[in-house]
Amino acid sequence: MFKRARIAARRSTIARRVLAALLAASLLPVAASSVEAGDPLLAYGARIVGDDARTRIVIDFDREPRFSVHYIANPERIVVDLPATAFGFPAKDLAARGLFKDIRYGKMDEESARIVLTTAGPVKLALAKVQADEAGKGHRLVLDAEMIDKRAFAELVKTQSWSDRGEAAQTTSAIPAPEKAAPGDFVIAVDAGHGGIDTGAIGVDTKTEEKQVTLAFAKALTDRLNKEPGIKAFLTREDDEFLSLSQRVLIARQNHAGLFISLHADTLKQKDIRGATVYTISDKASDKLAADLAERENLSDQIAGKETVAEPPEVADILLDLTRRETQAFSISLAESVLNSFKDQVGTINNPHRHAGFRVLQAPDVPSILLEIGFLSNAEDEKLLLDEAWRGKIAGLLTDAVKRYRAAVMANGG
Repeated sequence: MFKRARIAARRSTIARRVLAALLAASLLPVAASSVEAGDPLLAYGARIVGDDARTRIVIDFDREPRFSVHYIANPERIVVDLPATAFGFPAKDLAARGLFKDIRYGKMDEESARIVLTTAGPVKLALAKVQADEAGKGHRLVLDAEMIDKRAFAELVKTQSWSDRGEAAQTTSAIPAPEKAAPGDFVIAVDAGHGGIDTGAIGVDTKTEEKQVTLAFAKALTDRLNKEPGIKAFLTREDDEFLSLSQRVLIARQNHAGLFISLHADTLKQKDIRGATVYTISDKASDKLAADLAERENLSDQIAGKETVAEPPEVADILLDLTRRETQAFSISLAESVLNSFKDQVGTINNPHRHAGFRVLQAPDVPSILLEIGFLSNAEDEKLLLDEAWRGKIAGLLTDAVKRYRAAVMANGG
């Protein structure tokens, strides 16, 4: 029996969104007294200088930011947590160099943002402070990094009090209560891949971020599914928010989903490859393309500065293993139904049903697929992915696939 269907929306006020957009567009600082306390900070400027021994990062804010710094190993990263922040400077102004081989920043949720500095080796911040701008244009955050040895970095990680461990266990209380589904409703979790600090792929022509594409498709699919009697669909995320891979799985399970559909639009080095692909989970990848994609998608938590949490001991349980096998069979059935809907309607790549070890598909009791709608690395696919009519067509075809899958399950006593 399915009991719940939709996660309540978490929205900012219109005034906050408009203000953040205007500030980001103008890149002009605003005096702290003119901004309400609940409004996001504006990071309006950034610069990075240095070499592979010492590197300095400076970020300009419209007002004084509160921040905290933490260290994560495997790989070595420095995480800087901030209150809600609109990042309004050009990405090139904070391009990785010196001690840093990757720099990511963005929203975590409605109340927080994060900067993740992936380092080329063991590094510590010798200086991390906020100081007032001499011209009275707000404050700046100054981070001075210097290389250290592995033992010193390990000690930093060991002695700090902060940790993301147990995040998945705390997710229950963090999710607003969804609307109740009617008895017998078929509940579907629609997962918009990426979000917040994790932008995903970038369009080859328009530079559109994957997280925007997937959310638009997820909303279109959810709306279409909810027009069908006996079906209740909900979004794992309803705005530009970061969710860890384990949170996405847990949200589906907590809401008693009978299906989990994760939507993506990746990029490939081979820009001539285009079309849809449906993935199911497997311990062994079907091919190199699937293995590479799973590896990239599984890095989502790392990009956002999350610690890797070990699999719980229950994964070795025999009964759970049997459940996983049955669920995997249902997932394959759903994948085949999707591809039957797409036949002669939507272009697909060669061998369009593939499989690999995607962490977001690991729910042992929820049939799950990851759908690559198309590739943002291909110009023709990118045009379709940004087309509202195309989104509507895909949503209709996926709904037909879900209906056929549900009918087959019901016919077999499911």
